[in-house]
Amino acid sequence: MLEKTALVNGRIYTMAGNLWEKGAILWQNGKILAVGPDVAIPSDAEVIDARGKTVLPGFIDAHTHIGILEEIYAFEGDDLNEMTEPVTPELRALDAVNPYDLAFQDALQGGVTTVMTGPGSANVIGGTSLVLKTYGRTMEEMVLVPQAGLKVAFGENPKRVYSELKKMPSTRMAIAALLRQTLMDGQDYLAKKAKAQKEEDVFERDLGMENVSLVLTKQMPLRAHAHRADDIMTAMRIAEEFGVEIVIEHGTEAHKIVEEIVKRQIPVVVGPSFSNRAKVELAEITWRTAAVLQKAGVLVALTTDHSVTPIQYLPLCAAFAVKHGMPEEEALKAITINPAKILKLDERIGSLEKGKDADLVVMSGDPLDWRTRVEAVYINGKNVYSDKTSMNVT
Repeated sequence: MLEKTALVNGRIYTMAGNLWEKGAILWQNGKILAVGPDVAIPSDAEVIDARGKTVLPGFIDAHTHIGILEEIYAFEGDDLNEMTEPVTPELRALDAVNPYDLAFQDALQGGVTTVMTGPGSANVIGGTSLVLKTYGRTMEEMVLVPQAGLKVAFGENPKRVYSELKKMPSTRMAIAALLRQTLMDGQDYLAKKAKAQKEEDVFERDLGMENVSLVLTKQMPLRAHAHRADDIMTAMRIAEEFGVEIVIEHGTEAHKIVEEIVKRQIPVVVGPSFSNRAKVELAEITWRTAAVLQKAGVLVALTTDHSVTPIQYLPLCAAFAVKHGMPEEEALKAITINPAKILKLDERIGSLEKGKDADLVVMSGDPLDWRTRVEAVYINGKNVYSDKTSMNVT
């Protein structure tokens, strides 16, 4: 059993309803034992003095391509899209992530301790995403959820890719039809599988349909790339038809149909709002989208969509959301506890509470001030990044 560690004298944002101007966090074996202004510190604990520092839970980005689309490799490190068939549910991003991608170092420097990463949006169905911590030597060390959602894409990207290949889909109608057909095939697959099991008969398994089955049985959601309001509505319509869970990712025009999203209680991962108008779907990109959704009661997270925006700038996304109308506490929730809830990991990460993972970020000042530095990062209680400031360990 590892010795206890205590971080003391810090300004602690728990993201669970408390802000301690001078508090402490005690952890052992990667889990938080206590947090608050009156934590009893054992005499044999390692003590970290965070006087004058701000402490938050590790930041979480709920939509990235980190480790899959490596920045400095034009072909060698690009495993983002299997652009040979429009429907590839059998693919797993788990098999594409390089834990030695330089972007993981950038993530730590920005205080990002957990990410969801997955396939791109070239295909109607691109494969499954995963959730992992941003520190480790192997995927086995880093992974939290090996299959965290089935990536589906609407709009311009699949249209452009497959119209150029003279293949379906070249229209939004075809995108929706391919997704519906795959979900219907999944329903048939489940029925045949259940019948074979009942009759103790041989059943021929299918890797893609196994992943689709996880969606149909609500073991993971559809993670829908959708920018335009009509594409968002199509995504939600199909999810309703098949009774499956869905997360809207990007949601550039989500502010136009906020009432529909609220009515269905669909979470939205907004961004990358640092992007320019690189395509027609982004014509109305604005930082205000996140604020409008949050004010209406939508569960909102902010994303860099790394590598569209470098992962280390996730805290700046929260700052810009505040600049455009989101309350400060809500902006911080959008990069901590909200993405944890969207990823269904809020019992482990996203806030500083007893029993949760000891993932925390120590910052030099206000987390929403662009001048503030990340001075130290802890994942599972281990110091995985330090900028060698004056924090004292005794």
